[in-house]
Amino acid sequence: MGLTSAQRIALTVSLFGLLAFLLGVVAENKKPPYGTPIKGKDVVICKFPSDPTVAMGSLSIVALVLAAIIGHVAIFYPYKGKSVPRGALFQSTSLSVFFVIAELVSALAFAMLLWATITEGHHRTSNVHHDMDTLCPTAKTGLFGGAAFLALDAALFWLVCQMLALNARADYLDEDEDDKGEYGQVYAADADGTKV
Repeated sequence: MGLTSAQRIALTVSLFGLLAFLLGVVAENKKPPYGTPIKGKDVVICKFPSDPTVAMGSLSIVALVLAAIIGHVAIFYPYKGKSVPRGALFQSTSLSVFFVIAELVSALAFAMLLWATITEGHHRTSNVHHDMDTLCPTAKTGLFGGAAFLALDAALFWLVCQMLALNARADYLDEDEDDKGEYGQVYAADADGTKV
């Protein structure tokens, strides 16, 4: 039994959303709390342990962007070769609201992941300080983890949008996937079994 295109798209959004979440959590857990200050003449050089924080943060950003792109595809894709105008899709208030929420959560997750990754990379490359009291900071604790949860939430909101878009498509195209036949007149039976 093969998967339908809607199921494949939903699985792909789920996969990339989960991947963004896992990579963000790994980046948070592997990030050292601070570097080791090495004092020199009028400078402090910060030495950081080798860890995959920046790489994991970057891969998490890529996975989140792919989840959001495929989330958009999930809404506007012409399933079964039948396209629906955007105006008809967004007549559904629920779809419009969840679409805006998915966009906002995706943007916030992207911004937080980008901020944490750039900050961590900046601390590692600009490791010579003229302040003799520096503590060799790293990115703020919790940014990667919070952004990871937002990335997972964004993927879930894109899945809800896909379900609402499929409902809006079915309403627009008057598709009835329940092959139960035509609805006929309903008769009520009286006590002796004759029609009323």
